[in-house]
Amino acid sequence: MDRKAVVLLSGGLDSTTVLAIAQRQGFSVYALSFDYGQNHKIELESAKVVANRYGAVQHVVAMVDLRSFGGSALTTDQPIPKNRSAEAIGRGIPATYVPARNTVFLSLALAWAETLAITDIFLGVNALDYSGYPDCRPEFIQAFENMANLGTKIGIEGIKQIKIHTPLILMTKKEIIEAGLALGVDYGITTTCYAPSSSGKACGECDACFLRLKGFAEAGIVDPAKYVSI
Repeated sequence: MDRKAVVLLSGGLDSTTVLAIAQRQGFSVYALSFDYGQNHKIELESAKVVANRYGAVQHVVAMVDLRSFGGSALTTDQPIPKNRSAEAIGRGIPATYVPARNTVFLSLALAWAETLAITDIFLGVNALDYSGYPDCRPEFIQAFENMANLGTKIGIEGIKQIKIHTPLILMTKKEIIEAGLALGVDYGITTTCYAPSSSGKACGECDACFLRLKGFAEAGIVDPAKYVSI
């Protein structure tokens, strides 16, 4: 029986690891990325490379204009927080939070999955080494999964229940990197930075870069990504 899964793919470290995990579990991957008006649109180029490199059956880049709402440093001219400590990153919800982003993304992933008769959706959220986003918590994922099974034709009539897979949710960034390397992930083709240079190099100072570099350092491995000042 052919096992298929929709995998949300940003082109970053976490989502690329999740794609590899889904494939290792025997799923054929249908990758879904979003052009949502993000300033760091370079991540979409990485998503295309990742999807091609690892043999996604199909890769869709959906257009969702969250920039029209604003409310985040990722979709406006608001400054990206930089050079924050681990303690500061762990407190509160940062300016890079995009209102309801994962709710929107998962809803569209659910819609595509239903058209493909797919009941498995993979998402690279993490509730340990992360920036305090409320839509990365296990409680949110469980609530969305419950809604998905209540509000879709496939959920009501299907033989299988819809499942939202979050294999990284209780892993540290170090553990995520080690798991990905064990699966042969090339992190040099991933993009994590919120404020990359015009050439695509990571800033090395935003929260996303801090957490990524911290994970590689704890794993005792040099990050293969290109940085402006490292």
